[in-house]
Amino acid sequence: MFPPTRPNFAEMAELPLRVLAHGRPFRPALVRLAIVATMATLALLGQDAASIRAQYTKYEHMVPMRDGVRLFTAVYVPKDLSRSYPILYNRTPYSCSPYGIDNYRESLGPAPEVYSKEGFIFVYQDVRGRYLSEGEFVHVRPHIPAKQSSQIDESSDVYDTIEWLLANVQPNNGKVGQYGISYPGFYTAAGMIDAHPALVASSPQAPVSDWFVGDDWHHNGAFLLQHAFNFLAAFGKPRTEPTSKRSTPFEYDTADGYKFYLNLGGMPEANARHFKSEIPFWNELMEQESYSSFWKARSINQHLGRIRPAVLTVGGWFDAENLFGALEVYRSTERQSPGAWNKLVMGPWDHGQWAREDGEKLGDVRFSAKTSLFYREQIEFPFFMHYLKNADAPDLPEAYLFETGRNLWRRFDQWPPAAAQERKLYFHANGKLSFEAPAATAPATFDEYISDPAKPVPHIGKIQISMSREHMVADQRFASTRPDVLVYQTDELTEDVTIAGPITADLFVSTTGTDSDWVVKLIDVYPEDFPNPTPNPTEVQMRGYQQLVRGNVIRGKFRKSLEKPEPFVPGKAEPVRFELNDMLHTFRRGHRIMVQVQSTWFPLINRNSQKFGNLFNMPEEEYQKATQRVYRSQPMPSGVVVRVEPTR
Repeated sequence: MFPPTRPNFAEMAELPLRVLAHGRPFRPALVRLAIVATMATLALLGQDAASIRAQYTKYEHMVPMRDGVRLFTAVYVPKDLSRSYPILYNRTPYSCSPYGIDNYRESLGPAPEVYSKEGFIFVYQDVRGRYLSEGEFVHVRPHIPAKQSSQIDESSDVYDTIEWLLANVQPNNGKVGQYGISYPGFYTAAGMIDAHPALVASSPQAPVSDWFVGDDWHHNGAFLLQHAFNFLAAFGKPRTEPTSKRSTPFEYDTADGYKFYLNLGGMPEANARHFKSEIPFWNELMEQESYSSFWKARSINQHLGRIRPAVLTVGGWFDAENLFGALEVYRSTERQSPGAWNKLVMGPWDHGQWAREDGEKLGDVRFSAKTSLFYREQIEFPFFMHYLKNADAPDLPEAYLFETGRNLWRRFDQWPPAAAQERKLYFHANGKLSFEAPAATAPATFDEYISDPAKPVPHIGKIQISMSREHMVADQRFASTRPDVLVYQTDELTEDVTIAGPITADLFVSTTGTDSDWVVKLIDVYPEDFPNPTPNPTEVQMRGYQQLVRGNVIRGKFRKSLEKPEPFVPGKAEPVRFELNDMLHTFRRGHRIMVQVQSTWFPLINRNSQKFGNLFNMPEEEYQKATQRVYRSQPMPSGVVVRVEPTR
């Protein structure tokens, strides 16, 4: 949820806060380095406050909404008034600073290397209740399908703002495009609903779509402790009045997230020791452990019918925050608005990486192409140019997706592709993984491990206070040697295997407890002779690298229903099935496919006490060890279901 945007040079005084908001200890040298790097980047892009000031005039307005609340809105208008311009509109809860008409941004639009030179009217707005806007801020404010004239939601705020801009900001050409990443992606998706006629192009990017099922704070009912705590510790503090100041960051006493959250104890300790019940949304999180009406009302996916603007939904295959949101906003729009111009773009990126870097690598994994530059110049910019400036129609397929493993962009006329056939990777004895099902004569058997909440499996093999941006592709060798992680892998592949579409964990399990988490990870094991990208001996050795391709978790008590949790019967085998999200990846010839199964993934996911009950109220003293079994016989064939493309 942290805003994945380029830093603004005029906001560099805020950089220590941004560093701390990511959970990194403040170091003046780090801040100086970031300033130098940002200046260098902006120089390469030809962007800085002086060049923006030379081309644009900045205005600030308090734009009235239908209920009388006014929203702070910064507008940048080209100085050349001899022609009209479309409006590019971005709404944010993260501040549209710098404030003051004499203080200019260093970059304008989604990609400053192209947009500001082309000429648009750029609009940035603090959403209701944030920074200098009036009103009350509500997290992922529920949409009201049939509003009365005085009722407001995020859709109506977009509509009212566009109406005001068209009448009061000149010279506009009557066309508006909206875009945003992460939380601003949610506001973009909301703006598509009951849209103003002038809103002709919308690009929700990594949008928040459902905060219980798969975005940010929960995955299949499991709570993303590290992410939620780190974000809300700073962002969640309420303001008392409109202000341009950011919240004071949370002071960690260590750089070691594993240590910090283990010492935190049970979930009630967060409030008792740190938040003091002063973070309203944290309190709401703690009160809504199941998929209640509170969460259902905040799912934008159910409202994406009758969409009129052209929609370009963008996401990253390795986005730990809103991968689910990008896929679900696309799917929901496709299903509920069958006549809409609705396209999907997915690249090999973490959260918002397509907007701020060249996209050539993530963590240790390289993609052999400047994927972000390609997206910004060849996909996003032509999209907005066509719908806002009548440029030639972009040559965009239904789904423009980057295939990792082979590292190339691919075009699909539907997603998932019709040619991809569902197949299952089955668990076998001695850690074998195969597309062959267990034999009928195989004994009814299982593999087991002891899950100890006092010694949880780390989610990444390094010291990290905040949720790391690269853990979605990180080396899993640190986990595969633990006794509380089951490991299954194929023989060396004799031909490429390309998976394209949804991935599903399909397990048969039992536990000696009454609740348990189940974590399943799909991994690409590199061959032992895999070449390192550079001869630098200080870089990670890629020989035998176990790259995480996809991983996800389910809180076991939600295995039958997210609304109604149900305990396990100790020792009784039961099916547990959950989605790992879509992927387009090729396991190359000579590689191996691996699956790991475990019951802790810490501190990414809060520890399960392995005792049925409300974990948000349960003290650590009630946490217990449990013996976990994963069955792998013909009657109970555990494995992972993938869609495999025909061999090319």
